[in-house]
Amino acid sequence: MNKPLSLALLVIGVILLAYGFSASDSVGSSFSRMFTGSPTDKTIWLIIGGAVATAVGVAGLFRGSKSP
Repeated sequence: MNKPLSLALLVIGVILLAYGFSASDSVGSSFSRMFTGSPTDKTIWLIIGGAVATAVGVAGLFRGSKSP
């Protein structure tokens, strides 16, 4: 994986995590936690997607690209 793609995944992952944690503090998520005991599906998917994108981006940056 090349470095610009890894860096883009890392940045996108961090942004998704920020949105996910922000959404977990929203009114809708609070109501969902009050009635169901868990946050909304959107919040969960934002956090999972952000974590995966961040992990892939970091792994791609540390792994580096192989030159032919």
